[in-house]
Amino acid sequence: MRGVRVGGHLVDSMAAHARALYPDECCGFLIGRADDPDPVQPRIVESTEPAANQFEGERRRRFLLRPEELQSVERRLDATGRAVIGFYHSHPDHPGRPSQFDQEHAWPWYTYVVLGVDSTGLRECRAFELDATSLVFREVPLSVQSPAGRPTPMVGGLARP
Repeated sequence: MRGVRVGGHLVDSMAAHARALYPDECCGFLIGRADDPDPVQPRIVESTEPAANQFEGERRRRFLLRPEELQSVERRLDATGRAVIGFYHSHPDHPGRPSQFDQEHAWPWYTYVVLGVDSTGLRECRAFELDATSLVFREVPLSVQSPAGRPTPMVGGLARP
C-alpha cells in the first residue's frame, strides 16, 4: 500500500480546524506535489488548506466542498508544481473512518484523511484511498513527520509508542 506522510504541524492544524468547528464537520484540502513520480512511495502532504463546509443540512454528520472552491485552489496551485492530492474532514463524536456517505461521494486517486474528534480534541487520524475497481475505501498507512524529520507510523489512527 502506498500510504501518506503528513507533518505533525499539519495534523495539529487540521485538529485545530476540527476543534474550531466542533460539533460540526470541518473539511479541507491536502496539498502536495502535482507530479507523482513513484506510486510505491508514500504521498507527502506539504500543506493543508481549510475549506468551507457548504452542506445544506445537518453539518454535524455531513460536509460538502463546492466544485468552485476546488477549482479555485487548483488554479492557484497550477503554476507552483503542487496540486490538491486529497481532502480531510472530521467526524465529530465518531470514529476516524469514512462513512457510507463519504464513500459514495469519493473519487479514486485522492487521499482522504478522516479525523475522529470529540469535545476534548483529536482522538484519531486515519488515511484512506478509494479503490478504483471496487469503489470501496481501503485504509492506507499514515505516518506523521515529527519536527526532527522522523516519521511516526500510525496504526489504527494511534501513534506507536
